[in-house]
Amino acid sequence: MKPHRVVVLALDGVIAMELGFPSRFLAHRSLLQGWPEAPEGHPPYDVRLVTVGNRPVRTSAGFDAAPTHSVEELRTADTVIVCGFNDHPVLLTGELPADLRTTLDLVPPDARWVSICTGAFVLAAYGLLDGRRATTHWMHAAEFRAFFPQVDLDPDVLFVDHGDVLTSAGNAAGIDVLLHLVRNDLGPHLANQVARGCVVAPVRSGGQAQFIQRPVPDRLNGGLTPVRDWAATHLADEITLDAVARRAAMSVRTFTRRFREETGQTFGQWLTAARIERAKELLETTDLGVESVAQRCGFGTSAAFRAQFRAGTGLAPAAYRSTFSRAA
Repeated sequence: MKPHRVVVLALDGVIAMELGFPSRFLAHRSLLQGWPEAPEGHPPYDVRLVTVGNRPVRTSAGFDAAPTHSVEELRTADTVIVCGFNDHPVLLTGELPADLRTTLDLVPPDARWVSICTGAFVLAAYGLLDGRRATTHWMHAAEFRAFFPQVDLDPDVLFVDHGDVLTSAGNAAGIDVLLHLVRNDLGPHLANQVARGCVVAPVRSGGQAQFIQRPVPDRLNGGLTPVRDWAATHLADEITLDAVARRAAMSVRTFTRRFREETGQTFGQWLTAARIERAKELLETTDLGVESVAQRCGFGTSAAFRAQFRAGTGLAPAAYRSTFSRAA
């Protein structure tokens, strides 16, 4: 059984950390030791690094990375991995430079594609994500949507798997998608062995939502800023749409329209987001119990708090605190 050929495509500005992930996780010695189907000494994956034009590329860390093989290796690739990058034309324009498009054309039609972080911009610009759900680093979600409206972007998840095309979120989510590949290709036992050897979680709970900072949308000098400021300081209270409309001296209908114009959200959406942000702050910086956090943030019951917090972050409050707590 011949090794599965993985060709990693590094572009100028490649994220240095991500560049090492494929070799680290797909060529780990745990796989070499635990793959009985392979001839002795042959790992299940053959990982090769290529670049456009076979040129060294400058990494995000400032050093150059040289390809290990010719770009022609793409012609025989079983899986192609596009690592994330900074300051590349496709990230700035949403369009592929001619030499990059020509390079991608070398890949056989039955190859599997994987992107890490902003590598999804390349897959989308090449047309591989049209009409499909995909993800990328949450910080680039706005540009991605503007460039590729034909793609169903989900910026909250760690990765999306369509079988032939996989996209993953920022940086460390590359680890998640690579372990997912091992799990699907070779089984959970080997994936767990690799994870233990690299001292990472075999499967992470939650998604990007737990990391995204979601400041409550506002506009400088917006007409309803005083109302939002008041609500933000009274999150523990019961706040109704009628009450805030009266405070703004507007009808509910006018207030609802004006609020959406200023924030892009309904008042209910804004209020829930503000309460979740406050809850995250309390979970990170205090040892208050879930019931107390729920009351201080206006969720009413701990059950309602848990449900809405999980919906907003992808994690239960206790799991969020264990991950992000800064309390002494």
